[in-house]
Amino acid sequence: MSDRSVPARPTLDLRSFTPARVALGRCGASLPTTALLDFTLDHARARDAVHAAFDAPRLVADLGALGLAVSEARSQAVDRRDYLRRPDLGRQLDPASAEALARGVTGPCQIALVIGDGLSAAAVHAHAVALVARLLPLLAGDDAVALGHVVVASGARVALGDEIGAILGARMVVMLIGERPGLSAPDSLGAYLTFAPKPGRTDAERNCVSNIHKAGLSHDEAAFKIAWIIREGLAREVTGVALKDESADRAPRRIGTALPE
Repeated sequence: MSDRSVPARPTLDLRSFTPARVALGRCGASLPTTALLDFTLDHARARDAVHAAFDAPRLVADLGALGLAVSEARSQAVDRRDYLRRPDLGRQLDPASAEALARGVTGPCQIALVIGDGLSAAAVHAHAVALVARLLPLLAGDDAVALGHVVVASGARVALGDEIGAILGARMVVMLIGERPGLSAPDSLGAYLTFAPKPGRTDAERNCVSNIHKAGLSHDEAAFKIAWIIREGLAREVTGVALKDESADRAPRRIGTALPE
């Protein structure tokens, strides 16, 4: 085969398909100045996301505007420095929060929704309320799934939802939490779903819907996946490796639009 028969496709074209750092070019043995400055800026944004303040009262108010009754809680991590150095403290409820949640329990519920800051409060502020607004209608209908409790948790790691769900008597806990910031996505939100939550659950017992952000999974797509996992998880009484996400088989080509007849 001659070289002329191979279509020309400059490596630079790859940059139109991904935000990853490919085809950056070079200046001698180094990166071009523009690429270096872009990297430095994205690194700064990722660091800022990790240390951003979590505005729990604002989140409570915004969720309340959706008609939800919301409680607040916090982990045993007393500040951000503590949170980053002691991940174990972010997985355990502050005793006062545990007592307050227990006092508000009126009986078992199907779903407990926990929204935690995680490693990117910026992601939670950017996406959590919009995602919940799209999720609520998908849980309604003839086979409605009751959302029993909503908790905004500060200093939270994913496993904090297990203790909260157990206290609230939830059959399943849905944890929305800021994911570890990347250089191309400092505001990525994740959703972790665990059936029969209790302290000691492992990641193998959870389903995860990740990369919810502007350049990743849209709010509509994420809500559809989460609603599917909730219903299937409750029906089969399992989540994690035993529950394969098959929501794509039932999703419309574009979430939020009808399929052509």
